[in-house]
Amino acid sequence: MLEAKKLHFCIKKKPILDQASICIKSGELTALIGPNGAGKSTLFKLLSGEARCQLGSISYNRHPIETLKSNQLATLRAVMPQHSSVTFPFRALEVVELGLVLSKQSFASSTIQKVMKATSTWHLRDQLVDNLSGGERQRVQLARVLAQIWEPKPFPRYLLLDEPTSSMDIAQQHHVLQVVSQLKHKNIGILAILHDLNLAANYSDAVVLLKEGVVVKQGPTRKILTPENLEQVFDYPIQVSAKEPHQPIFISSLPTNKTAPMYNYKLA
Repeated sequence: MLEAKKLHFCIKKKPILDQASICIKSGELTALIGPNGAGKSTLFKLLSGEARCQLGSISYNRHPIETLKSNQLATLRAVMPQHSSVTFPFRALEVVELGLVLSKQSFASSTIQKVMKATSTWHLRDQLVDNLSGGERQRVQLARVLAQIWEPKPFPRYLLLDEPTSSMDIAQQHHVLQVVSQLKHKNIGILAILHDLNLAANYSDAVVLLKEGVVVKQGPTRKILTPENLEQVFDYPIQVSAKEPHQPIFISSLPTNKTAPMYNYKLA
């Protein structure tokens, strides 16, 4: 279990996170949702170990994050930030191979081929990353982090994704989330920051709603994604339709005379 308790984080004395507590369980995909400026990226950086929390605690499988060395942390979790840059003229294959280097795993060409085929990037393996489109680069970076945790382990691990589908078309978005969802069966817990509420609704097992650094609601997806909860978080009326438990959820919004802040999120 990846668990954060009462995280408090300030920048220039301004609270970015205020007593935020969340729990990511292995075998589940948890979507982190909230408007711009809610503190999602800050929470993501704290959970990944990129930043240190000022108050509160974070633990991986009951091990405090500050007690884990970098190679131990790399064994427990893989991280795909929102933006990844490549300094040198690497080929796509070389970028993906970095996933094994970071976790200090022995090189396995079969693993590289599996993750690149799963992310539809195997045909791009010999191309320079700088020559790829935004969506292609994003899929290559996803293949890199998948390589880090692809092979089964006897303990729970975690995959942290910050807007993993932001540069992709509709078909690619669904393909990527389908691939990611399959990792749940490998005893892996997934946290994904998603702006598309329909993707979050139909791929996640659990949802965390964040607003102004505060966790407003968290729990099972169908219980949390209600019109009332979403309006509370986004300050805008949102419709949620799902006639039967087994049917897909559809989330939409309509123009209103209500004056509301301009939030940059998708309601496809």
